Amino acid sequence: MSAPEQPQLYLLTPPVIELSQFPDLLATVLDAHEVACIRIALATHDEDRIARAGDVCREVAHARDVAIVVNDHVGLAERLGLDGVHLSDAGKSVRDARKALGPDAIVGSFCGTSRHDGMSAGEAGADYVAFGPVRPVADQVAAEAELFQWWSEMIEVPVVAEGGLTSDLIAALAPHTDFFGIGEEIWATDDPNATLKALTASLR
Repeated sequence: MSAPEQPQLYLLTPPVIELSQFPDLLATVLDAHEVACIRIALATHDEDRIARAGDVCREVAHARDVAIVVNDHVGLAERLGLDGVHLSDAGKSVRDARKALGPDAIVGSFCGTSRHDGMSAGEAGADYVAFGPVRPVADQVAAEAELFQWWSEMIEVPVVAEGGLTSDLIAALAPHTDFFGIGEEIWATDDPNATLKALTASLR
């Protein structure tokens, strides 16, 4: 995932999906929007359930030439023929994931609000670093706009903004980020397609 000229969309699956319905919904969204990557981001730790979701989502994604990664499960990424892995441990396992998956796989790292963790992940070989949430969610501290501005000016590793995105935040962060990680912002609504269109209107 190299840095695009303008921010691209990076979709996260809902934490819980219905396998009989979600693939069709995902296909509808992908057919209507240009998406760079999908992340299997289920709440469960059950590898069998994650694998089943990975299989059906991979078919939808790869049929449309969209990359797909999975949260943390390096072994599943390899076994299911996914394009890589998204690590949630602030870069601690980037080197191990890269060694296991090879130089062509996508290895991303979520680093919360920490510049230091982001730089460490980048130095370890991450293809991108994700910061978030971009506004306070529950008891989580927000990743401020200044973090993305600093990163875009100082660091070459592509950056993802995710967590609590709104249309106003997307417009404000667009000059300083490479990807917007969008998940529950659309899937929790009645019409994910229309919601995504409204959320990202400023990017067109």
